[in-house]
Amino acid sequence: MRTPAVTVLIDTFNHERFVEEAIVSVLEQDFPAAEMEILVVDDGSTDRTPEVVRKFAPRVRYARKKNGGQASAFNFGIPMAQGEVIAFLDGDDWWAKAKVSKVVEILSSRPDVGVVGHGIYQVDSQSGRINTTLPEQPGEIDLHTIAGAGFFRHMMCFFGTSRVTIRRRVVQRALPIPNELVIEADEFMSTMSAAYSTASLIQEPLTYYRLHSGNLFQIRSSDTVKTRRIYQVIVALARELEVRLPDALIPPDSVRAIVEQLQVGAMRMRLMLDGGWPWETFRAERADFRLSYKDGGLAYKIFKMCVLGATLVLPPRLFFRARGWYSDSVLRRMRGAFGEPTNNAAIVNLPLTRDANRQNERDR
Repeated sequence: MRTPAVTVLIDTFNHERFVEEAIVSVLEQDFPAAEMEILVVDDGSTDRTPEVVRKFAPRVRYARKKNGGQASAFNFGIPMAQGEVIAFLDGDDWWAKAKVSKVVEILSSRPDVGVVGHGIYQVDSQSGRINTTLPEQPGEIDLHTIAGAGFFRHMMCFFGTSRVTIRRRVVQRALPIPNELVIEADEFMSTMSAAYSTASLIQEPLTYYRLHSGNLFQIRSSDTVKTRRIYQVIVALARELEVRLPDALIPPDSVRAIVEQLQVGAMRMRLMLDGGWPWETFRAERADFRLSYKDGGLAYKIFKMCVLGATLVLPPRLFFRARGWYSDSVLRRMRGAFGEPTNNAAIVNLPLTRDANRQNERDR
């Protein structure tokens, strides 16, 4: 049998409701079937996922392992891949028909590019709403520069599982992925792979990313257990990247640009969960403003001063509860009428257009 050009690695855990749609979206790609291997890594599902996947044999290879989380699934599955390029897909998402051909076109024309990410459709299973999330600008990203490292950090949502494709020889250098990363292993994998090569960002949305109650990283309502797990993973992710990125000759300032946002996010989650000192909240919120936004108009500056003032008088957990209430209230929408600051993450969120909706129906 000839070596496939592409391995599609589908990681799954208890996705019996979704995994068939994921597999079918791969089988229906406008890319030669003979050039594409499909490998499903089952991270110890306890539902009917194995039964659903095995229906597609022999076209789909099925590999089952003991449950251990996303990192262990990647560490298990990547060495099994035969293709020179590995395209990653979560078992609860699906692809547009042109996904594989588009990313392979980039990699074929640019031998220096090792990682490709792209825009997405976000599909809310609860409400049925579909939003298009796109980078404002496509282009190539070099983590060896401070600007490139900071930009990649802000664009990370386009390099997660279901969106990222990596050359096999590049992703192998990122292994092993720390097993502590039961979630967010894709972020470590994509960042380290980009550090060993160059990343390319496509503006076009090519993945349908499903939001549902089973998402391990999405929090729809107060969930202390899930929030604490995410906090622990983010702490581990920041620590591991801080150690491993210098191995790829990433300069210290670039490492800081990548890791600082994770560290600030972890600090805010710790204060939200366990409380702390008001001055810690002040530091965390001031750093979050600096990393997230450029200076806005007068209304934004007044808002920022009020928020920072509140951090110094409210206990951290009460502050974050109040901030959560404000974010969902009519007051937040009223402030928007006076102008918003410019987000450092150059990302566009749009409702699905009529043409895209027709394409969505065809892709489903």
